[in-house]
Amino acid sequence: MNLVLALIALGISVIMHEYMHGWTAEKFGDSTARIAGRLTFNPLAHIDPLGSILLPLLLAWQHLPILGWAKPVPVNFNALRNPKRDMIWVGLAGPAINMVIAIIGSLILRTGIVNPSSLLETFLMNLVVINLVLGIFNLIPIPPLDGSRVVMGILPDRISYEYAKLERFGFFIIIILLYMGVLSNFLMPIVNWLTTIFLGHSYM
Repeated sequence: MNLVLALIALGISVIMHEYMHGWTAEKFGDSTARIAGRLTFNPLAHIDPLGSILLPLLLAWQHLPILGWAKPVPVNFNALRNPKRDMIWVGLAGPAINMVIAIIGSLILRTGIVNPSSLLETFLMNLVVINLVLGIFNLIPIPPLDGSRVVMGILPDRISYEYAKLERFGFFIIIILLYMGVLSNFLMPIVNWLTTIFLGHSYM
């Protein structure tokens, strides 16, 4: 049951993450996500077989924090009114909503209105931790993660263009770093620190 609740929490979190990318891009002039039918909360429009199903199940089997992703919402950065500046806000929108969800979940838990050891408490705990993991993980500046969009928006055009070329190798870089434990050694201390702030106790 905990796995089911965690997968539901992950589904909500990644859908909100991608939706906010598309919603923010539209506010800055790019309607690509709406035209593609991705400005919706319908899970079927966002499920990625690898990131939304296979990876979370493998992580759960290994008793590791559940992490995953939905299909990336298409964004045409050239359609933004100010591509250099606006890509920063589009990139930050996903991690920002994850942090907002984590804050809301933690506030509900800390009010004391949720029965201890209930399914609702388990769901909210999963919701808080998963959103903290997603928010921090996506801020890592490895293309195509959201942190790279922020870096691209800050760097001079020539350097930004060269940096963007890393995106073709980004997935493999992330997998290698995950396998080597580099990301978990960096990610989990931050998640534990934030969980202590949000919930009053660490996750691990």
